[in-house]
Amino acid sequence: MIATKRAYEPFAPSDGYRVLVDRLWPRGVSKANAHLDAWEKAIAPSRTLREWYQHDVAKWPEFQRRYEHELQSSAAQAVLDDLARRARRGRVTLVYASRAAEISDVAVLERLLHDRVKAATRHHSASTARSSRKASPTDHA
Repeated sequence: MIATKRAYEPFAPSDGYRVLVDRLWPRGVSKANAHLDAWEKAIAPSRTLREWYQHDVAKWPEFQRRYEHELQSSAAQAVLDDLARRARRGRVTLVYASRAAEISDVAVLERLLHDRVKAATRHHSASTARSSRKASPTDHA
């Protein structure tokens, strides 16, 4: 399961695996209070992209396109694979600083990770069904 939470919201044990997805550390948040399991800069938007975008809602569609392109790097793919694997087994909370989550990198990451988890679940269900069909005896009357 994928969840999101602002870095300024209090930690809860139910958050599960907490990962900071911003390139910059959230202002005013101590490392002790953040309760992070990881800080994954490899999936944060580049400085160039972040500075170009500046949370301008008119640039949102283009930001998503450019950001998804950045996420094609092998380092980002490895992190996304790991987070999707963790999310299939438990809760992963994407921690971010933005006040405008719905038009930020966390919205893109949440969508992409939900899609990965769903695709893996469908793939697993289909292969499990194929395996059980092969293993079941056929009925010859």
